[in-house]
Amino acid sequence: MRFFNPLVVIFLSLILISCDEDLTKDFKISLDKKSTSFTNSESISGKIKALKDHEVTSVEIEFQDQVIALSDVGEAFNIDLSTSKLGYHIVQVKLKVNSELVKLSKKVKLLNDEAPELYTYEIVNTYPHDILAYTQGLEFHQDTLYESTGQRGESTLRKVDYQTGEIFNKVKLDDFYFGEGLTILKDKIYQLTWQSQEGLIYDLNTFDLEGKFAYSESKEGWGLCNDGMQLYKSDGTDKIWILNAESLEEKSFIQPTTHKTVLNQMNELEWVEGKIYANTYQKDGVVIINPKTGAVDGVVDFRGLRDQVKQHSRLDVLNGIAYHKETKRLFVTGKNWDKLFEVKLTKK
Repeated sequence: MRFFNPLVVIFLSLILISCDEDLTKDFKISLDKKSTSFTNSESISGKIKALKDHEVTSVEIEFQDQVIALSDVGEAFNIDLSTSKLGYHIVQVKLKVNSELVKLSKKVKLLNDEAPELYTYEIVNTYPHDILAYTQGLEFHQDTLYESTGQRGESTLRKVDYQTGEIFNKVKLDDFYFGEGLTILKDKIYQLTWQSQEGLIYDLNTFDLEGKFAYSESKEGWGLCNDGMQLYKSDGTDKIWILNAESLEEKSFIQPTTHKTVLNQMNELEWVEGKIYANTYQKDGVVIINPKTGAVDGVVDFRGLRDQVKQHSRLDVLNGIAYHKETKRLFVTGKNWDKLFEVKLTKK
């Protein structure tokens, strides 16, 4: 039988312990502000504190698109928030400690420094709308209205004369799908489905189904719009995802944020003069969102509009925004509403 020297055993044990040592516990992100909530007119400042002595050869701080290199641990840092995306984000710190990479993180909330403008509406014109259409997506292409409707077994894609309500073309989705938002880009129609984790791609002129695209990190399919270069997709969470127009890959996201809170459940989306207009699910209102930062610049109070349509058992919430680019006119409707409204917004 072979016996080990007790000192050798102790030495080996110390080596194993040191190899498994969690160095993140030896450092701390210390912010000058006690709260982790900031506005975009502030900055995040602080220091990285060393709780134990270590040889630190590099210190780097990452926040969104900013990278700040410090000369030493303990040096003060300052992160400018004036152009940052709002919502919940992570301050990431990378330390090179004893030739090992150590990562620290702190979650912060960025709010808008201004309250949103408040708007009301007036009805300019009223047009017929299919009372059986459970409206999920609405968008003009030239002078023609395109609509996506939901409910399993009833979901459709439609081409409609907005003035008369006449349906020029309609395709029914497979019963498996629950239709959601849609948008049109480069002669293609992109239609979301709710919980099926995929969207549908159609030829604009023929309505032929040409392909499908998978969701990635987004939870579900809710609303969809585009700015002519990329797509914006809501999924019921506090995120609006930004999709590459070619690959339809989810590249990044914004979070709709006011001066008080981060919003969720953005539903149907519409691109209007450089801003995203979004229905808020189960609310009689639309929020106006800055697509670069997520700041909620405006809130439209549409209360009372639902009272102007036929009241019936299947009547549901406001949902459906369409902007006629050539005439700069705004249209709204709802799920199983018998009317499409042209509206004019005015500040309260």
